[in-house]
Amino acid sequence: MPHAAEPDPFESLAADAAPLDLGPLARPVRRSLNGEHPGEIGTALPPLVDHHVHLMLVGADALTDTAIAGVVDLGAPLDLVAARRQRDGLPEVDFAGTFLTAPGGYPVGRPWAPDHSVRELGAIAADMRSSLPDAVVTAVNEQQAFGASVIKVALNADVGPVFDRRTLDAIVTAAHERGLPVVAHVEGDGMTRLAIDAGVDVLAHTPFTEHVDDALIARAVAAGQRWISTLFVTSYGAPSPDRDRAIDNLGRFHAAGGRVLYGTDLGNGDQPLGVNPEEVAALAVAGLAASDLLTAITDPWPRRARADGIATFVPGTAPAVLDELPAWLAGACIVPAEDLEEL
Repeated sequence: MPHAAEPDPFESLAADAAPLDLGPLARPVRRSLNGEHPGEIGTALPPLVDHHVHLMLVGADALTDTAIAGVVDLGAPLDLVAARRQRDGLPEVDFAGTFLTAPGGYPVGRPWAPDHSVRELGAIAADMRSSLPDAVVTAVNEQQAFGASVIKVALNADVGPVFDRRTLDAIVTAAHERGLPVVAHVEGDGMTRLAIDAGVDVLAHTPFTEHVDDALIARAVAAGQRWISTLFVTSYGAPSPDRDRAIDNLGRFHAAGGRVLYGTDLGNGDQPLGVNPEEVAALAVAGLAASDLLTAITDPWPRRARADGIATFVPGTAPAVLDELPAWLAGACIVPAEDLEEL
């Protein structure tokens, strides 16, 4: 008598409920019979990246055993940058180095930002427009020499002075001439416009203190600017005007074709190590579909290519609805790519 065929677990899943459309980045897979959890079925994704962390606040090894395979550290002392870049292992780290800010500007004097994590640059005199001043060039060169691959500027008009347009232009020019993108912390009226006018490449936070009108968003999108989400830390998940503004701004930026990067500002307040499901949920509230969310959290920026040889594995049944995606993604882990067999 012939044996009945073994049931296909993905056929039974399809019979119960149509899985959420996760887009082309997600692949149904089975783990190798030779490794951990042999034969376990789940979903493979590219490596996950948190595009806004502060290792000086959470510790250089805080994310070692998490599902986050890459991080962008947006503000750290240069000795930490140099030391961490000499080490192998996950997560891979890209650094901005020290915050560049106007004299007395944010985050000077903040208890969480030691003096050696901030560099103050004075304004450029009007008669120096024809050539980049030594102070700006020296500051940018120093960041790169210590291993920074992006440059971070602070534009927080709510708590102190900010760079004028001439000085900001010089920083952006110096960075771009060295192949380094510029990331700006924008906070306060007019700061998003200043960053866009100056050609800043990435906003470290979705603007949360001001409404960004559609015309300005269109300019940001046309220029190829990216916005790092950090929606959770606007009010740590509680309702607030800042949270509402950020979600509205990001939703319209995304709808206009803007490139969104997942980022948590890890080190700012109480957050889980690894994937923050509340950040993922807030991105969904802003209008990102499941495939958009996975694009935002797997984007290799500022690198051109994703890490080789590893993949993200999320065990079990793929989510059936968007509300289930945050908790599902929080269960991810990093595995060798060779351990996964595509189904």
